[in-house]
Amino acid sequence: MSAPDELYPPVQYGWGWILLAVGIIAVLILAGWLVVLLTRPRRSITVVGAPPVTPPTSDMLSMLRTEYATAIDRIEAAFQAGVIDARAANLELSRSVRSFVNEYSGLEAPVLALDDLVRMGVRPELVDAIGRHYYPSIFQRGAAIDPHAGAEAARKVVSTWH
Repeated sequence: MSAPDELYPPVQYGWGWILLAVGIIAVLILAGWLVVLLTRPRRSITVVGAPPVTPPTSDMLSMLRTEYATAIDRIEAAFQAGVIDARAANLELSRSVRSFVNEYSGLEAPVLALDDLVRMGVRPELVDAIGRHYYPSIFQRGAAIDPHAGAEAARKVVSTWH
């Protein structure tokens, strides 16, 4: 078997293959960036100097107050009838109060923690109701706080919020 004594250089790839490889890598990077961009959680953006949300008219306010006062009465009646326990009653009262504040002022109270509300300087009635009645009943072990006191705190928030 005779082999030539000369060495042959390796075959070089053509420019078309290199451009194809660079294009595929660019498409993969772009796809990864889009996946990261589109799957990030959305955050509400507060524009500095933007006009605050205008409160509803007095007719709308009275309708909101009536609607949420009725909801509070309904929750309290369900607790008294034994349909829900104290923990569930306080949870529903918290949801109602936070929804009222959200509908009235546009403040995203249903998704904000107590610390966020305190940091934002919301009215003390809301902070007091959440901190003294709802949070301890919902998150602490042991017996829940009496929902009647939580209902009174909710009525105070609904009647005095402006």
